[in-house]
Amino acid sequence: MVTAHVGPDAPGRTATADRVLELADGRSSALFVVLAGLSLALLSGGRAPAVARDLTRARVRIAARALVVLAVGLALERLDTPILVILPTYAVLFLAGCAVLTWTVRTLVAAAATVALVAPAVREAVGLDADPGAGLLGDLALLLDGPHYPALVWSAYLLAGLALGRCDLTAPEVQRRTALVGGALAVVGYGGGWLGRLLAEDTALLSTRPHASSPVEVVGNTGAALLVVAACLAAAPRLPRALSPLAAVGALAFTAYTAQVVVVAAVGPQIVWRPLWTSWLVVVVATVLACWAWRAWLGRGPLERLLHGVSARVAERVVPRAAPVG
Repeated sequence: MVTAHVGPDAPGRTATADRVLELADGRSSALFVVLAGLSLALLSGGRAPAVARDLTRARVRIAARALVVLAVGLALERLDTPILVILPTYAVLFLAGCAVLTWTVRTLVAAAATVALVAPAVREAVGLDADPGAGLLGDLALLLDGPHYPALVWSAYLLAGLALGRCDLTAPEVQRRTALVGGALAVVGYGGGWLGRLLAEDTALLSTRPHASSPVEVVGNTGAALLVVAACLAAAPRLPRALSPLAAVGALAFTAYTAQVVVVAAVGPQIVWRPLWTSWLVVVVATVLACWAWRAWLGRGPLERLLHGVSARVAERVVPRAAPVG
């Protein structure tokens, strides 16, 4: 997401650099939501979904986290940066995810596919992305069906991530299947969009541009996210020291994202509108080093501690742990 927000686009950038840097546009935020679904699975039992009292506790914890994320997201929006803050949509998806924690992997996959293929067509047919107006209802409508992060469509990413999180991610066979499925979806999505635009006159549902939220973009982005997850799962046990800086950024993703928006607000919008290689490199290196050092010395990031602390306390108050028997 750092590259998507402050990736260099100065005059003289080569076509190759363009293509490499544009890989982050749209796909990074989709990966963010797929990982949100995966985290929902881990918070609610992993391969064995929580039941009864444990399921209620998990839902309360997730809802509490969603409210914290929403509050931070709304605060970041008030900084009025050029960055399209994803956190409010992220929070809405977290809340919606509470309803599907007990679904099987097959049901989750089927639901993700249905949303990816049907929701964009419904938006296009009835014009849901029109101006929703002002006020609370307008803000809610933007979260559910805004032009950049429409929760109605982006829930497909969450469902896919939740389905993945219900699998044994340490199993090599699962990792291989994740990579194969991811590659196939990327080819079908991006390739299908390219071919469709060559053959069809109406290409509104065949666009693969960032944040198009078309069926082909959602399918392609899901595939790209699965490929990234599969690569990380395969590489992490083999190169733990070499990858520890990147793992630290992943562990402090909420803090890193928030800090990035604050930095943009402090520096000014030119870092987004007229970014340079140097500014991009400084932000990337500073983010990695800061997260790496914090995790090594202090463990959880500051906002991650806030999420954990608030959600744990709320869950304990609403659904206290059962006293041990005997």
